[in-house]
This record gives sequence, structure tokens and C-alpha cells, in this order.
Amino acid sequence: MKLLNGLSKKAFRTTSESVEERLSSFYDITINQLNGTTLVLSDFQGKYILIVNVASKCGFTPQYRELEQLYQKHKEELIIIGVPCNQFGSQEPGTPSEIESFCERNYGVNFIITEKVNVKGEKQHPLYQWLTRKQSNGSSNSVVRWNFQKYLIDKEGRLIDFFYSITSPSSRKITKYLTTK
Repeated sequence: MKLLNGLSKKAFRTTSESVEERLSSFYDITINQLNGTTLVLSDFQGKYILIVNVASKCGFTPQYRELEQLYQKHKEELIIIGVPCNQFGSQEPGTPSEIESFCERNYGVNFIITEKVNVKGEKQHPLYQWLTRKQSNGSSNSVVRWNFQKYLIDKEGRLIDFFYSITSPSSRKITKYLTTK
């Protein structure tokens, strides 16, 4: 399936829907993983998804450990997607192989890590366009303020809420939505 700006062809079906409606489905969005393979978000229907913009040289970087613990505890119902971004203090300067090595070596990360993208600005990735715009997600507008901001998606592909960097991945604000112990 040919991709255009991170959206699958499915997102551009000719119907009576407006452009905004056609681009508003979370499950129509794709993003590349660190190894370059395409991650199709529709593959995760029926699971919660926690999306976190990550960086290896940030004061919040130790949250990788908590994210991995959360993933291990809830992996039957939760997908965690780490999205490297270098837009905040140039705190993710690494190449894909450096990012992968850092995550494995320092935090034993087993959850998904994507390619490095822009989470704000003119070149904002379609995933973050959807996450930050009420017009697309139907829930709320937001601005990604720093590394390790988190977005929780429900099992039907709807935005539940977003959480700033200071919210721990193991916070009750996040875990209250997850049912397994």
C-alpha cells in the first residue's frame, strides 16, 4: 500500500465525507518503526494505545523504565508506542540504530519505537496532527510541550486524554483505564 505523508491510501477514499472526516480516523494513520517497516495503527484495534514522544537526553528519559514496566504489566491490552523527537532542546540527536541501542541497553525496551518525527510545527507528523487537533480526534486540542508527553487511545481508536511529561507512566491517571492487574 503506497503511503502519502504517513496516511494510507485507505484514508483518501472517494466518498461524500469531508477531508477532515476522512483524515480523522486514528486507525488510518501509519508511521514507520525505527527499522523502517510500516506500523499500521489499525493492527491494534481492540487495545489501548499509549503514545509518548521520547528522547534519550532528557530529564524525563528514566520514564522509559516505567513505560517498559507498564507495558509488561498490561501487554495483553496495551500497546506503547515511543515516538522519538528532537524538537525539544535537541535531546534526541541519535540515528535510528543509536536510539534502538540506547533503549535496549539502558532500559530493556520491548515496546514499539518509531522513526524520529516532528510532533509540532509545519512538518508535524499526521499522527500528531490527529492527536493534537480536536477537529480530528473529536476530544480536545493540545500542544506537545516537551518530551514524554503522553496520549492514551481507547480500544476503539478514540482519544481518552493526554498527560504532560510530569505525569508518571504508572500514574493512576493513566492506569485507571487499564483493566488487567
